[in-house]
Amino acid sequence: MATLRAETATDKLLDRGKAFAAIGDYTRAEEYLAAALDQGADAREALPLLLNVCVQTGRYRSAIQHAENHLRKHPDDLRTRFVVGTLYAAIGEVKDAKSNLETVVSARPDDSKAHYTLAVLARDNENDVVGADRHFREYLRIEPSGSHAEEARASLLKRMP
Repeated sequence: MATLRAETATDKLLDRGKAFAAIGDYTRAEEYLAAALDQGADAREALPLLLNVCVQTGRYRSAIQHAENHLRKHPDDLRTRFVVGTLYAAIGEVKDAKSNLETVVSARPDDSKAHYTLAVLARDNENDVVGADRHFREYLRIEPSGSHAEEARASLLKRMP
């Protein structure tokens, strides 16, 4: 009976969070979604909603905090780690962005998005044209016709066919 009540409470919190997000009350949505996670809601469903709510309102640090809390329990969640890396990049914390994105690339060497993001960080924030070139080349190897292929080719140290 206690399990049934807990599941129902979690479902209600999640539903309320979704409802507040749908009407644009992101502050309440964040509160309910965070509470749902705290009560044991499925992170695969609740965490992306929670992070989206925070990003919608420009609360990147809150999104990072929620995601980092999740990563403490699930350090191998590479999707969340990628999002954390991009959020750190968005707030200008290059070292933390790079660390998270390199963890993703180490575990998934063919992750084109992570390579692209690392390349842009190296080029735009670290003035590391060699590092940028390496990641742009990996991006192009993985996704030669990807949405960032033109930019990647233009950013190479030596043009590639």
